[in-house]
Amino acid sequence: MREVLAASRPFSWVNTAYPFVAGYLLATGGRVDVALVVGTLYFLGPYNLLMYGINDVFDYESDLRNPRKGGIEGALADPATARTVHRRILWACALTNVPVLVWLLALGDAASGVVLAVVVFGVVAYSAPRLRFKERPVVDSLTSAMHFVGPLLYALVLARADLTARTTWPVLVAFVGWGMASHAFGAVQDVRADREGGLASIATVLGAHRTVVASTVAYLVAAAVLLVVPWPGLLAAALPLPYAVNAARFWTVRDEDCERAHAGWRLFLWLNLVTGAAVTLLLLAVAGSR
Repeated sequence: MREVLAASRPFSWVNTAYPFVAGYLLATGGRVDVALVVGTLYFLGPYNLLMYGINDVFDYESDLRNPRKGGIEGALADPATARTVHRRILWACALTNVPVLVWLLALGDAASGVVLAVVVFGVVAYSAPRLRFKERPVVDSLTSAMHFVGPLLYALVLARADLTARTTWPVLVAFVGWGMASHAFGAVQDVRADREGGLASIATVLGAHRTVVASTVAYLVAAAVLLVVPWPGLLAAALPLPYAVNAARFWTVRDEDCERAHAGWRLFLWLNLVTGAAVTLLLLAVAGSR
């Protein structure tokens, strides 16, 4: 159980559950029902186990060469027991995901079911053999972004929100931009490890420096998109800026010293918690202004 739990990366659970909860509550005017509870529990635990567990299993060989694996940034099984541990993780993914997904499909309509299916497919396709979206540059960053935007989009469709509303589409677009920037920046630190392991990514193709530049610009674009949101939601435009500053600190990084960017990634993980608190206060302000 400890190994399965570690594979789900509990430190990051909130990053997927929060968008679902926030989107559903805002779209329904604060309604608490079975769909909210089941969806929250799903995106809190099973979803993360599926996302990170499959990644840990099928990226094991490259993870062995990656010094940052083995903690909150990714579980790493003992080589002597890896096969058994990986089998347990895959079984746990199936047993914890399938029943809840069936329940969620029953609670929603056809549109929400399609969105949920696409979101889950993206999670599996990112790391699963043959599909391996994580090795398709640009597609890897987009798919990774949808891992986090997907729960929000699903919540909005499940609650039958208007996706074309002035306060909705900029948030979705900016969130995708933030997610792609974050994935790209996270890949910088692994350029050498990925190349040695025979893996491709947006960072191995662009190189460490150009990926940092692209990530910084993407954060700034996400901030600019949010400028069209009415007050007080307009304040959200400031949220991607600390991420842009954090990425820009590594503007001079090169492939040879790409591991330097790891310090920025560690800060990124904590920035998420601070930003989440700021988003909560902002959502309360938005709800209070209605």
